[in-house]
Amino acid sequence: MDTLGRKSVQEFKASPKHPIIVVLDNIRSMHNVGSIFRTCDAFLLEGICICGYTPQPPHRDIQKTALGATETVDWMYVPATASAVQSLKDLGYAVWSVEQAKGSESLQQFSVIPNKKLAIVMGNEVGGVSEDALSLCDGCIEIPQWGTKHSLNVSVAAGIVLWELVKQFQYYKR
Repeated sequence: MDTLGRKSVQEFKASPKHPIIVVLDNIRSMHNVGSIFRTCDAFLLEGICICGYTPQPPHRDIQKTALGATETVDWMYVPATASAVQSLKDLGYAVWSVEQAKGSESLQQFSVIPNKKLAIVMGNEVGGVSEDALSLCDGCIEIPQWGTKHSLNVSVAAGIVLWELVKQFQYYKR
């Protein structure tokens, strides 16, 4: 751990975070939830908002993929995703869903606004982001895909999108 330069739990908690919250809208797989926790830890994100029937820590199957990230990443539970989205907007967050939808913006074209907090809504593995939450979002980000399959596992999609957003926030920090 020391040679890798990894933060302790206390150092992680005390570190300034990238101003991104990930909203999980009815994710059904505990492994996906754990994987997203781990990604949020890796990118030093502000937190996760778990909504609907998305499984919550502590659970052995979440821990299996989170590898302790549920202890570092702040999280909260809100029963209705639309309520979580509205609350985040009221707190000054720009809220975007990751969804293939009419008028969605390609991840390649999306730009973060420096010093603006951002929430990203990740939807259910089959149904995507719920309509009630989608209608409240500022827009949709779509990951370009050129193969025959036009879907990605939600945890993979989260990793791709969050890497791009964190990369942009890092650029503006210079």
